[in-house]
Amino acid sequence: MQGMTHVSATSPAGMSRRALLIGTLAGWWTSAAHALPLRTLVFPRDFGSHPDLRTEWWYMTGHAEAGTRMFGFQLTFFRSRVDVAQSLQSGFAARQLIFAHAAVTDLEGRRLWHDQRIARAGFGVADADIRNTAVQLRDWSLRREDSGLYVAWLPANGFALDLRLRPRQSLLLQGQAGLSRKGPDSEQASYYYSEPQLDTRGTITLKGNRFDVHGTAWLDHEWSEALLHREAVGWDWIGMNLDDGGALTAFRLRRADGSALWFGGSLRNADGRLRTFGPADLNFEAERRWTSPRSNTTYPTRWRLQTPAGVFTVNALLDDQELDSSSSTGAIYWEGLSELLDAGGRRVGRGYLEMTGYARRLQL
Repeated sequence: MQGMTHVSATSPAGMSRRALLIGTLAGWWTSAAHALPLRTLVFPRDFGSHPDLRTEWWYMTGHAEAGTRMFGFQLTFFRSRVDVAQSLQSGFAARQLIFAHAAVTDLEGRRLWHDQRIARAGFGVADADIRNTAVQLRDWSLRREDSGLYVAWLPANGFALDLRLRPRQSLLLQGQAGLSRKGPDSEQASYYYSEPQLDTRGTITLKGNRFDVHGTAWLDHEWSEALLHREAVGWDWIGMNLDDGGALTAFRLRRADGSALWFGGSLRNADGRLRTFGPADLNFEAERRWTSPRSNTTYPTRWRLQTPAGVFTVNALLDDQELDSSSSTGAIYWEGLSELLDAGGRRVGRGYLEMTGYARRLQL
């Protein structure tokens, strides 16, 4: 873990920072939160940070190729408002925390590489700009240029991402004009937009071996006051770039017994027609499971997904894509490159599957 100084997760400094963050996340869960109003998202302002709300993330996933070799990649920057520090006068008060995850799936090598960072905002160490996407955590950064091009630079432990990601389509406002419900109560909601079908170019480096890559990526940007209902332990989510140029989003919030508390998502066809899914429109059914040899957690890595647009299979391209972020968010979760198959078994898209709350209840 990297903060104001480099410390390990097991050092006293590392443990105190982790305890601070876990306490902050628990505060999101227990603090009273208000329902977000429906409003018109305004750009480029809403590409930037929203420090008045408790939690926010910029989440980039994709697949990239170098000749016959294929990779999945993921980078996420989080911003967390620390409520108890807002009234403190000290310039050293941790009013906002910035933390980040990065990962590369090497399908040929059958290996997942991942790393994480955390620091308080300020002092040139970490920041999230309010005017446009410009998030920085020491030497990791994601920024959006005026042209719409995203530039990602994340030199990590054993690997590195150096990518340029260019939009080819308009923004996809999720939910009701960008207000996405995440549970049965109005307080569980986020402002949420996606940018699917991002043309991706750049390099992926693994243990000093550099690969010139090209591919397709997906960006989610969400900010909220509260996301999880008191009965929810986590979620299952997919973001799939369809081969024909469309984009499929589907998610469900899950109770401890595995039953679904809430569903949502959308399908934007290649011609731009958008259909938003409600709680009655989707169903997830696990078809294959994998158990992590490290955490002993079992995850579904093949799903049957029923939607109003048809029945699909979501199939992980590598079962072992579990990430341990205990040194930053405290969560152990599964997130990885997957393919989307139609009812006849033909591949119709690629993207990412994310599953949280299987190892332990997600504190968010």
